[in-house]
Amino acid sequence: MALNQAQAVFAASIAEKLALSKKTINAFAEVDRAPFIPSGLERMTYSCDALPMGANLRLSSPLTVAKMTAALDADHADGVLEIGCGSGYQAAILSRIARRVFTIERIERLAIEAKARFKALNYLNINVRFDDGHNGWKTYAPFDRILLSCETEAIAPPLLEQLAIGGVLVAPIDGRITRIVKRQSGSLAKETLDDCAFVPMLRGVEKERR
Repeated sequence: MALNQAQAVFAASIAEKLALSKKTINAFAEVDRAPFIPSGLERMTYSCDALPMGANLRLSSPLTVAKMTAALDADHADGVLEIGCGSGYQAAILSRIARRVFTIERIERLAIEAKARFKALNYLNINVRFDDGHNGWKTYAPFDRILLSCETEAIAPPLLEQLAIGGVLVAPIDGRITRIVKRQSGSLAKETLDDCAFVPMLRGVEKERR
């Protein structure tokens, strides 16, 4: 099976399970998952399982990535901020949907690897920052969409401040995918969606040992 055909079948299998926009389905067909798969697990490239990345981290299930992407509704978004870059797969999917993606990773090794991976894959509209995700990325705020790829009990105030009026924030909160819309008044409308499992959002950064 040719790679592009494999990806098309992979995207179609996800679309059979979830209601997705055409743009999102195309993103899953365009983004090859193989470069984001940990070494030794290549046989799992087109499975829908979450995969271990080491250091108590996981590569989210493609179904979870699709659910988060659908909840974000970023088809016409200009700037999207992701907290928790990890392997970069979620950011890569978003880069095929939104005009610009800004992704933050608190583990320096992962940030460096993701940046190199995006460059090698020619994903030129993804910007990577090594930082504590609680801080957001004020330089490029406000963001039309913000997505947290890590579990939290409450959204950090800077992230809510950096969400544009009318913008949407999607995050795993207390084990549920939660969608937050910032109204014109600045108040927040919250909607709880599916159950989910993510690694926790931690404070601080982990620098690469020199």
